[in-house]
Amino acid sequence: MSDRKETRQREELPHYDAPAGGWGSLQSVARHLGQDRPDKGALDTLMRQNKPGGHMCTSCAWAKPPNPHVAEFCENGAKATLWDLTRDRCTPDFFARHTVEELKGFSDYELEMQGRLTHPMRYDPETDKYVETTWDAAFAGIGERLKALDPKSVVFYASGRASLETSYLYALFARLYGHNNLPDSSNMCHETTSVGLKEVTGSPVGTCVLSDFDHCDLILFFGQNTGTNSPRFLHPLRAAKKRGCRIVTFNPVREAGLVTFRDPQNPVEMLAGAETQISDRYLQVRPGGDIAALMGLCKRVLEIDGEQGGGVLDRTFMAQHTSGWPEFEKMVRDTPWPEIERASGLSQEDLAEVGEMYAESEKVIGIYGMGLTQHVHGSLNIAMLVNLLLMRGNIGREGAGISPVRGHSNVQGQRTVGISEKPDLVPLDKLEEMFGFTAPRDEGTTTVEAVKGVMDGTVKGFVSLGGNFARAIPDIGRADPAWAGLDINVQIATKLNRSHLLVGKETWLLPCLVRAEEDMQATGPQAVSMEDSLSHIHGSQGRRTPASKMLRSEPFIVAGIAKATLPGNPKVKWDDWVADYALVRDLIEETYPDKFENFNARLFEAGGFYKGNPARERQWQTETGRAIFTAPKTLSALGQDPGADSYTLVTLRSNDQFNTTIYGFDDRLRGLKTDRQVVLMNPEMIERAGLAEGQRVTLDCAVDDGHARTVAGLKVIAYDLPDGCVAAYYPETNPLIPLGYHDELSKTPAYKGVPVRIRG
Repeated sequence: MSDRKETRQREELPHYDAPAGGWGSLQSVARHLGQDRPDKGALDTLMRQNKPGGHMCTSCAWAKPPNPHVAEFCENGAKATLWDLTRDRCTPDFFARHTVEELKGFSDYELEMQGRLTHPMRYDPETDKYVETTWDAAFAGIGERLKALDPKSVVFYASGRASLETSYLYALFARLYGHNNLPDSSNMCHETTSVGLKEVTGSPVGTCVLSDFDHCDLILFFGQNTGTNSPRFLHPLRAAKKRGCRIVTFNPVREAGLVTFRDPQNPVEMLAGAETQISDRYLQVRPGGDIAALMGLCKRVLEIDGEQGGGVLDRTFMAQHTSGWPEFEKMVRDTPWPEIERASGLSQEDLAEVGEMYAESEKVIGIYGMGLTQHVHGSLNIAMLVNLLLMRGNIGREGAGISPVRGHSNVQGQRTVGISEKPDLVPLDKLEEMFGFTAPRDEGTTTVEAVKGVMDGTVKGFVSLGGNFARAIPDIGRADPAWAGLDINVQIATKLNRSHLLVGKETWLLPCLVRAEEDMQATGPQAVSMEDSLSHIHGSQGRRTPASKMLRSEPFIVAGIAKATLPGNPKVKWDDWVADYALVRDLIEETYPDKFENFNARLFEAGGFYKGNPARERQWQTETGRAIFTAPKTLSALGQDPGADSYTLVTLRSNDQFNTTIYGFDDRLRGLKTDRQVVLMNPEMIERAGLAEGQRVTLDCAVDDGHARTVAGLKVIAYDLPDGCVAAYYPETNPLIPLGYHDELSKTPAYKGVPVRIRG
């Protein structure tokens, strides 16, 4: 391995000096077995997880292989399941002991540690407490309030965990009610993919399938933390490395999962201490510098093509399948190396070396995560990665393609079956024909627009299908007080969280089943389904006894609210659909026949069934009818470059976290065990700023839009980061992210690149 700086960890700084996986992963799972005290069937549930006929993990959206491992779950997947199956209960007695104001003093971790919600609850403003209610009373009360509101003033939010069946019914309910206000968690993470990737390839999702990783000879990673966010992905990466595939990672933070890996299910590796080096090169790109880094790779490939008299660029593919090449080629030739180095924070030598690796490789996959999507120019990040792949025909053939890695387990699938604020992405004519109504055609609200509506009072009602919306959004400090102005706030959830404490004039807390629990309806136990990151559909069936006899399934709750809100319609058969989810899958197949043919028959197909992707077949549903080369208007993905007195903040999730859910305070894979109130900086920056390690500081947002945004009490920790970059945890530093600071096309908040100032 090269002895260059980019491949070496600064040993004197905190880091994880063991491989990802290995004994550390097993010890972490064991620790959570003790902490969460799951029911006695938890181990059996884990052994069924992500397998045909079993239940699908509620953590990441990584693919489920047709031939699963004995244990087809990872450390974080185990944490999510154990968290769901805790024996702790958050009962009406707990709420009787605490006012909402008192509960606001609990940490996010302490709130969820109260355990599973057990009964439907209604907020009583006179006592400032949640009080027990019945399901009939809840549905009647919610329906009465929703009927009194203008549907356009109500938002139906969905977290990424809800099944395809629930999502379809929820979206149908919204449109029967009269709006397209259907933001989901994709708006905060990968909506840049849905919008940006669709512009240049015609598809809102990636083009790869799992078998492509058996054939690629180079993988390029951009802004994705596999070890924490999708650890099962490490198995195909390990296999690819074993057969000689090379991997190059671009990320401001050195993430252990992309450095080395030890397979916890391989006794030889575990006992012998063997490990697999994942990244051949690890380039710590400057935050927002990926456009420039990709420009450098494209420039070197173009240079090599000239030096060799052609043959490097796939000109036949480009002529048949792309548009925009002349404009992009000119920009590549005209962009000088010094500008690329300055914007990327990487040397010409390092970028040229990776460009040469790309030119030598026959089949290349481009992987990316939120490190590309959560920027003001996130869509350009994605377009630039597509540019690089198009130059050598690396989209639409075996062993090659572009592959965004999603977070939530069904966030991609929700969009597939109608959870979208964009009416042109939904077959509204077909829905009108099926259900005999006139669908709303006006564009609905994104997450950013929904929060603006809550703040300015135009949003009067909010229904949340899971999640912790008020904690996940940007600009928390400005948004929090506005929730009190809502006429109604409905929260469908499994555990208590911060969003439930931001009560409106009328607030309902409705507890639902988790995916591992048995969902018994009139026709018997029910199965649900979800879509993974690689566009495969999987069935899921829980077997655990529900945490409370008062819990109801998400389809039951959605249907109950809908029946209480909407006028009767003989074509809308909520009771029948709740009794038998197979009927909902029939509706999904009828609505989307090209993606869900024989849906029920294929529900538990090993490895899932592929819904298809035109771009994989080189059918480009773009404005030009071809894949599009994009000449970027800037080399920086940042909306505002940091000045001499500021830095670029990158928000992080820890190894003991899933989105806003905090399992504990051990960020093992970064070598940190903290209270999460920290800011990471390299030692040279700490010294130049006149700070000291361990000092408590305040971060101020440096975006000048007339609003002050501050997070205080963060402890300075020296860490291996690029110059100019500071890192801190999400969602603790979300108050620093302006609501209007988001990707230009998708409105995804720029959590990975906000300018901040530091006060000692």
